[in-house]
Amino acid sequence: MAPRAAEFFSRALGMLFAPGRTWDRIAGDLTAPGALMRGYVAPLAAVAAVCGVAGALAFGFNIANVGVRMSVPGLLLGAAVGYVATLASVWLAALFVDLAAPAFGGRRDGAAAMNLIAYGATASWVAGVAGIYPSLSIPVGILAGLYSGYAIWLGLPKLMRVADDQRLTAFAAVLIAILLLAAGRATLASMAAELGGPLSASYAPR
Repeated sequence: MAPRAAEFFSRALGMLFAPGRTWDRIAGDLTAPGALMRGYVAPLAAVAAVCGVAGALAFGFNIANVGVRMSVPGLLLGAAVGYVATLASVWLAALFVDLAAPAFGGRRDGAAAMNLIAYGATASWVAGVAGIYPSLSIPVGILAGLYSGYAIWLGLPKLMRVADDQRLTAFAAVLIAILLLAAGRATLASMAAELGGPLSASYAPR
């Protein structure tokens, strides 16, 4: 395994099982934003996109015993736009953290902000694999999102030097920004998927 790949793998495991100690390591040796986007965010986001397409093609979606299937062009368009929007969302979230940090007693540091967002979202990146079986993707995604939020909470004072008495407010602001970006990403992906053709549905009794 290449040194950079080994580093990413080690930090991913650390963020999943010991985020507090891993943030200490990351704070002392930040990954350059470009390398982080290319070597960590882009491939993990791609895995989630591919698993989502594969799962939808193999199993479709089941809502109240109604099987729903998207057209192949719709799936591919939605996945492609969702993937690009995910990368843009990471960059925008990091930019927000960088710009907002001084308002909460922290410091501006673009590299630290990108590390916070990219590594903090590790659980959500890994949870994208659950898309291979769509019925699991929502509950797994919710749990992973909560854990990613916890990781970012731990990382805010270590990477952005946010003041302890303003940490909760800073976290709330970051969380709202992330949720808004996630909603925008989902909207764009859905609009792109609709261009690929209508949904098909069938009754699927248990």
